Amino acid sequence: MGTHVIEAGFPVNSDAEFEAVRDIAETTDTTVAGLARVVDKDVEAAVDSGVEMVHVFASTSDVQIEDSMHATREEVVERSVDAVERVVASGATCMFSPMDATRTDEDYLIRVVEAVSDAGADWINLPDTCGVATPTRFATMVQTVLEYTDARVDVHAHDDFGLATGNAMAGFEAGAAQAQVSVNGIGERAGNAAYEEVVMAADALYGVDTGVDTKRISELSRLVEEASDMPVPSNKPVVGANAFSHESGIHAAGVLENTDTFEPGVMTPEMVGATREFVLGKHTGTHSVRKRLNEIGFDPTDPEVREVTRRVKEFGAEKRRVTVTELEQFAREVGVEREPGVRAD
Repeated sequence: MGTHVIEAGFPVNSDAEFEAVRDIAETTDTTVAGLARVVDKDVEAAVDSGVEMVHVFASTSDVQIEDSMHATREEVVERSVDAVERVVASGATCMFSPMDATRTDEDYLIRVVEAVSDAGADWINLPDTCGVATPTRFATMVQTVLEYTDARVDVHAHDDFGLATGNAMAGFEAGAAQAQVSVNGIGERAGNAAYEEVVMAADALYGVDTGVDTKRISELSRLVEEASDMPVPSNKPVVGANAFSHESGIHAAGVLENTDTFEPGVMTPEMVGATREFVLGKHTGTHSVRKRLNEIGFDPTDPEVREVTRRVKEFGAEKRRVTVTELEQFAREVGVEREPGVRAD
């Protein structure tokens, strides 16, 4: 699809994960990255897996330094510099993440960034590890870090407050060159910035040619949904079942006249490999009912459409979705005739 980097896994985690990362690196032309803590064996495993990029990370917020890494600020700087130097010496591209950057003392964050930049880091990834950033504050942090490094900046947003995609876009606006995303937003806790949301926001709202084949986004989402056994919510932006569906009579009538009336216009279902759907329920209007009746071979009069619509609304009010089966039943009960030459399947 033209994705720029695939972060394939954590090679040191297990033999199976090492092999998976190695196999992915060997079978794609896309840049593949492997994760590593600022620990010698982690860096060695990542390098040995054959990835082009090694992504090393160390906690920089005081709470994580003390209670997760069980280290001091000085030790974190020393270990980070050592890990970056090892990656650079291997010839791989080096990305460094000051984990929990958005809860890190700014002066210390800058100190770490300067140290790993001097050691040769190609990328600085800024993670909102606990999802506490807001777009304005995140953008300010990106701008600040860019003043202290010649490395390219990447951002990593979590969705604990539903701000991940907004923070990723704010990062781009502030000068970040890349955002880490995951298909369907899968990630720790509430997840990460969603691949499909960030790509389509960049493409449709900012007019950026990402190089990603957006017409396969829905296909990719379904593939990951099945493989991960994590259902995509119906109201999920871009790829949810309801993303391009219309039930409200006002919305449906407008879309039937001109899709731009109640769809973004800059993003169509065709752009992401999806289809538009008119859902029948308690909010349905006569325009949708007539359209669906025509689609299944009926030729209703205006009074018949109104009567079928009344039945659809009553059925939908009981929190039931009206399927083609119910619609055909209502049409027969009302006495709607079929169009000439059309038979029921």
